[in-house]
Amino acid sequence: QVQLKESGGGLVQAGGSLRLSCAASGSTFAMTTMGWFRQAPGKEREFVAAIKWSSGNTYFDYGRAVLGRFNVSGDSAKKTVSLQMVSLSPEDTAVYYCAADRNYFRDLTNGRNYDYWGQGTQVTVSS
Repeated sequence: QVQLKESGGGLVQAGGSLRLSCAASGSTFAMTTMGWFRQAPGKEREFVAAIKWSSGNTYFDYGRAVLGRFNVSGDSAKKTVSLQMVSLSPEDTAVYYCAADRNYFRDLTNGRNYDYWGQGTQVTVSS
């Protein structure tokens, strides 16, 4: 059974930085896509960033709210993904979820395309 484990969440002041990490276990197959979503209280789940490995190429996608501030990186064979977050603002406060899948799909922003999810890690940005 595939399990995703996030780490690195916490409390940070506005303008600060945090790095989230996620590792998948329980699968003998590499992941083709790994990403991050977040959900703030009272809001819908939001796509943050994703990385996709296909035919020797690596693709990245970012949500509009984090473009230019967040950077996603990862290793398909190691089944790990990280999210470096800088210039954080209170609007970034949310539970951040790692997501992964072994299949190929085009829309990295759609959470329904991912089969595996972590339990989430809280990120709180104080003003």
